[in-house]
Amino acid sequence: MVLQKGRKTEVIDSFKTHAKDTGSSVVQIALLTERINELSTHLSTHKSDFHSRRGLLMMIGARRRHLSYLKKSDLQKYDETIKKLNIRK
Repeated sequence: MVLQKGRKTEVIDSFKTHAKDTGSSVVQIALLTERINELSTHLSTHKSDFHSRRGLLMMIGARRRHLSYLKKSDLQKYDETIKKLNIRK
C-alpha cells in the first residue's frame, strides 16, 4: 500500500519544518500514520490478508519508535504532532 504521490506531497507540506524537509521525525510519523490508515481500511475488507497485517504491525512499530524519539528530543513538537494527527486519546 503505497501512498499516491499527490497525497504524499500534501502530507509532507502540512508537516514540514522548512522548505526541503522530507525526512524529519514529524514528517515520517505523518507519512506512516497515513499509510497505517490506508492499510487498516484495506484489512477491514480483506480479513485474511496476513502478509499485509504483518506490514501494518511493522509500520506501527516504526511509528512508535519515531514517536518515542520525538518525545525524548522535543516534547512540545511531540504534543503538537499527536494532536494534529489525532493518534492518542
